[in-house]
Amino acid sequence: MKIAAVLLACANLLLAQTNSYVLRAARMFNSATGQIASPGLVVVSNGVIQSVGGSAPSGTTVIDLGDATLLPGFIDAHTHLSDEFNPDYNGDALLSLQRPISEKAIRATANARKTVMAGFTTVRDVGSSNFIDVGLRNSINAGYVPGPRMLVAVHALGSTGGHCDDGDGFRFGLFGRETGPEDGVINSPEQARFAVRFNIKYGADVIKTCASGGVLSPTDDVDVPQLTQAELDALVDEAHTLHRKTAAHSHGAESSKRAIRAGIDSIEHGTFLDDEAMRMMHDRGTFLVPTLTTRVGLAETKFPPLVQAKATAAVKQQDNMVRRALALGVKIALGTDAAVYPHGDNALEFAFMAADGMTPAQSLIAGTASAAELLGLKDKIGALKPGMLADVVAVPGNPVENIKLTQSVIFVMKDGVILRNDRAVPR
Repeated sequence: MKIAAVLLACANLLLAQTNSYVLRAARMFNSATGQIASPGLVVVSNGVIQSVGGSAPSGTTVIDLGDATLLPGFIDAHTHLSDEFNPDYNGDALLSLQRPISEKAIRATANARKTVMAGFTTVRDVGSSNFIDVGLRNSINAGYVPGPRMLVAVHALGSTGGHCDDGDGFRFGLFGRETGPEDGVINSPEQARFAVRFNIKYGADVIKTCASGGVLSPTDDVDVPQLTQAELDALVDEAHTLHRKTAAHSHGAESSKRAIRAGIDSIEHGTFLDDEAMRMMHDRGTFLVPTLTTRVGLAETKFPPLVQAKATAAVKQQDNMVRRALALGVKIALGTDAAVYPHGDNALEFAFMAADGMTPAQSLIAGTASAAELLGLKDKIGALKPGMLADVVAVPGNPVENIKLTQSVIFVMKDGVILRNDRAVPR
């Protein structure tokens, strides 16, 4: 079956290079208005959406998906495709030291395939090691492996002993030297600027920083600020000067306020945000990426006591935090922290957001148009309209009536190439 799937993908690639398509379904989602249009029809040629609605041009291949809804390709603004979910916390740390880089890279290709087949045609991958994210992105772009469009961060940047310090929790001298800016570990504004430049030199599309402690890091408090205001100011300024957007892992209120003052583009997690921080986000247009699906993996993982206490406290705050953010008008984009839970289950985030007060349409917008805006790609993806890249997914039924249908994707097209079609035969 796997060989057949690969052959089908190759055949679809050849077709997409020579043919135009008409995608037809009972409905179509408008990510600008949150409305459903009936029927749905999208004309695709040369990897670009040519027209929406109307009738099918003659001489084109029609793919009729029946009682389904066409949507823009989903976007996950917070993934880690080069990492894997492992419910054994200590065993995962050991495996990360045992596996060769080549094996990690190969496993990352499997994670990428699961993600795109779930309908997520674009991801922001916010922190990797050994430049696996850069290699994976380049291999996907070159057509060697199937996967989503990737914006990558290379190393996440943080302080010594902080959440982004890969040497945290291991004995001194184990890795031969102390971690430094080349590893994403910074301790001054000057080192912050160097690390940004280093990441961009080696392929970063976005700069990610750890402004606070983390749930899964073994020695820090989850809400404690880990970078000074001056360090964050330098980091964001350098990234924006070099035309890169920025994302801050930040659970705490004070760490988030420092990042927001610095001009950060998004707060990731935001678990313990207070109303002052949320008002700052609203006034400055800072996005919140809540990563609610983390609770799935956290519930299944065996942690040491300190980490378990942090995980329990964080999950208890998530729902209330999102509801307050909605009430205060904070912009929200979908992100899941994939690898903290199994890859390919990204669409769970839609339902979790809807459970926290977003309408199904609002959650769909968060995973399409809003996420595209956050990534700086709103003129290319996130909507079904002429001139946009042909990233199209379909789900059975009407997801505005039942948001859980996003977990049952039946059709995936990326850049005009059909990667998945579970229902119809072209005619």
